[in-house]
Amino acid sequence: MAPTRAQRKAEAASGSHAAGPPPDQAPPTAPDRLPFPETDFIALCDALRVTDTIRTAAWQSYEKVLCTCGTVEGHLKKELWGICIFAAAVDLDEMTFTFTELLKCLCISICKFVNRIEEMEDSMDTISTKVGSIVLRLKKKYDVLFALYQKLERTWGQIYADQPSDQNSSERSSSLVLKLCWIIFLLAKGKVLQIEDDLVISFQLLLCVLDYFIKLLPPAVLKEPYKSTVSALSANGSTRTPRRQNVSLRASKQTDTDIKVIEELCKEHDCNLDEVKHVYFTSFIPFLNSVGITASSGLPEVENISSKYEEMYLRNKDIDARLFLEKDQTLQNHTECLQLERTPTKNNPDEDPSGVLRQTPVRAAMNTIQQLMMILSSASDEPSDNLISYFNNCTANPMQDILERVENLGCVFRQKFAEAVGQGCIEIGSQRYKLGVRLYYRLMESILKSEEKRLSIHNFSKLLNNNIFHISLLACALEVVMATYGTQRNASLSDRTSMETDLSFPWIINILDLKAFDLYKVIESFIKAEPNLTREMIKHLECCEHRIMESLAWQSDSPLFELIKQSKERDGQADQLEPASCLTQPPQHNHTAADLYLSPSSTYSAAVPDIQPALVNQPQRPQKSTSLSLFYKKVYWLAYIRLDSLASRLLPDHRDLVHLIWTLFHHTLQNEYELMKDRHLDQIMMCSMYGICKVKNVDLTFKTIVTAYKELPNTNQETFKCVLIREGRYDSIIVFYNLVFMQRLKTNILQYASNRPPTLSPIPHIPQSPYKSNSPLRVPAGNNIYISPLKSPSKFSERLLSPNKMTPGSRILVSIGESFGTAEKFQKINQMMCNSDRHLKRGLEISTVPKPLKRLRFDIEGQDEADGREHLSGESKFQQKLAEMTSTRTRIQNQKLNDEADISTPDQK
Repeated sequence: MAPTRAQRKAEAASGSHAAGPPPDQAPPTAPDRLPFPETDFIALCDALRVTDTIRTAAWQSYEKVLCTCGTVEGHLKKELWGICIFAAAVDLDEMTFTFTELLKCLCISICKFVNRIEEMEDSMDTISTKVGSIVLRLKKKYDVLFALYQKLERTWGQIYADQPSDQNSSERSSSLVLKLCWIIFLLAKGKVLQIEDDLVISFQLLLCVLDYFIKLLPPAVLKEPYKSTVSALSANGSTRTPRRQNVSLRASKQTDTDIKVIEELCKEHDCNLDEVKHVYFTSFIPFLNSVGITASSGLPEVENISSKYEEMYLRNKDIDARLFLEKDQTLQNHTECLQLERTPTKNNPDEDPSGVLRQTPVRAAMNTIQQLMMILSSASDEPSDNLISYFNNCTANPMQDILERVENLGCVFRQKFAEAVGQGCIEIGSQRYKLGVRLYYRLMESILKSEEKRLSIHNFSKLLNNNIFHISLLACALEVVMATYGTQRNASLSDRTSMETDLSFPWIINILDLKAFDLYKVIESFIKAEPNLTREMIKHLECCEHRIMESLAWQSDSPLFELIKQSKERDGQADQLEPASCLTQPPQHNHTAADLYLSPSSTYSAAVPDIQPALVNQPQRPQKSTSLSLFYKKVYWLAYIRLDSLASRLLPDHRDLVHLIWTLFHHTLQNEYELMKDRHLDQIMMCSMYGICKVKNVDLTFKTIVTAYKELPNTNQETFKCVLIREGRYDSIIVFYNLVFMQRLKTNILQYASNRPPTLSPIPHIPQSPYKSNSPLRVPAGNNIYISPLKSPSKFSERLLSPNKMTPGSRILVSIGESFGTAEKFQKINQMMCNSDRHLKRGLEISTVPKPLKRLRFDIEGQDEADGREHLSGESKFQQKLAEMTSTRTRIQNQKLNDEADISTPDQK
């Protein structure tokens, strides 16, 4: 395809594709172009218009690959060149080509490209975190676009009634209007939204686009109920109302008839009508005005709209999403893509051998939002009468402060939300905040009722006048709302390379200026106080709690360190933060948010208690902090679970070492806690494992540890690639071990090599999760079999979890004690369970011991080198490595999906 005018302008502006020499001037001689031994590499660089700097950096990266894997031939070589060029362009900020152009040159799909990047990162460590972040952003954007385009195609089939050619004008053909609808949506999404992976707002915007085109079409080409709705609109003449006018004036003139189309669309797709109307008036109408589109002028010109989108696409240098319309291979969802749950292609369940349809991403998002709406259906935007009674019972009434705090934080939230998503979405931010406030008041009342029953008191003045408690409770409620609307982002909670505008945790605590350690205090009480939280919401809050315990609470400005200091001063440095004997005791989950926020004091009343005169002048001994004690218990549980999981992969023949490693790990957290400041729990875990294996002469390198570590859930490469060494300096984990960890703990580590090793720390008692979900439990190994206890039909939770609310609708429900149905259903269950058994048996045959990485960029010269196993030659070795990594990655991702979905086995914390 010849370059467009916009492309030529972009090339001229970048200076990377200058015009050819004048006729009287000879072309550049060979020495002016950097010499490379591969002419095809030069041709690829020329096609992508890359600079000499990029060519050199890309070739050097390619040579590093060859040093590890030998020579490669064929198309695989070209793919590697393309990846190296892309990585060099990103790292050096010299992107002269779009991502789609690169995919076209390589004849590769985005899914395959992403997997090639991941394979290279896993096997050779040649991909920087910056490149990984860009690839992640592109993959997220693709996932959302893929899901939305599939949704548009299915929805369009429900809207447009194909007519015989003599009745259907070519200028209003189904394919043409669909094309216009998609391109205008892409243009609107790019101009309105700053967060590219926000599935919910993007879908709401798509409904606005559909509303616009449905109103422009003649009723004859529409299916019901849109045919009747548009007929009524045409009779009233409202479909030709010009859109170019003041938004508030337009909104005031909106009649019930005008919004009938949007109402039908929202009803069909379980979308909140008020939210879609907000998107329509505050974002979509201003967008139409900005690009000069009005309903009175009929259907827009495809060329005009497409050229506007192309300018935006060339400027962003990312994905040309118009190619979805052409079923282009670069945007097709291949088997390599495991992250996006595929949309079912069959409308008839009988055609599916399993009898089960998989849930689409859009439908999953809408169902999750509906569940939240049902929870909040009886909630209020203001404190209830019961809450006001609690306020009035306080020594110092907190109501005015509470209302002012909610108002002030609302302004902050709306402003930050608009900055992150787009200024046109400020009203959407208001809606999100309103839902969070409703949940906040609802949970506050529930917590106070529980405390009143537990303590038989009515005066909660100290708790309700605690500013941090209220901000934490509100932040937790808002996080539930944000996660509910951001289901596509939930999967990447552990990713530390997300875009700065991402609304994922810990965004909410950052904008509210709340410390992560303070938020942790309310999470468990929050979950217990709301029995109707869905399984997904509970799992999300648990993930947030884990993030806090493993790193966020250990940031240098955290109040955690002051609590530790006070605890050490209470009985001197010998005082243990949490006695080792407590590790073996089963946990008692009777602590509440009130205990933690008021710790070390447990007095509720604001009045000062009476003090005996003889004790007035005596120094008061600091009380032990309940919040610190519980925090350390939970950290120990989490630390041991992760250690045991890593050791099961690495040390199956040396299980006796696990207790030694745990003792060193526990000692470090207990006595050398300063090593955790601005660092990650897993960094201490890996160093402890390496140190013990070193003194016990067990051959275990950091490369092998890192390889296995990547297989653990919720891990990322920055944990071992970017470790704080000293103030302002970061390096790899092996540098941290040599320069920091070993220097601090050398004496302790060497004790394990002596005949009198340190006393072993008790193995923590690992509790079941204190968080119980009302959601149906998934049978291990999946196949969409769920078991749910009998519930009273009158209960609210039964309405929430009734079969018509469960998705997909074809799940088979087994209820003990009720008539189940036909024998065929039992046969289906037996067949599915047999398939699950075979799947599990195959999984058990795979070795759990990973192979060490051959070369990692963070290695120190001469240390921790790879093993000396025999090399394969050329392409066969590289292809074998890629095949191994692909197989391993597939197994890991499938296991992660099973782990995340399976709560029939008790969760461990």
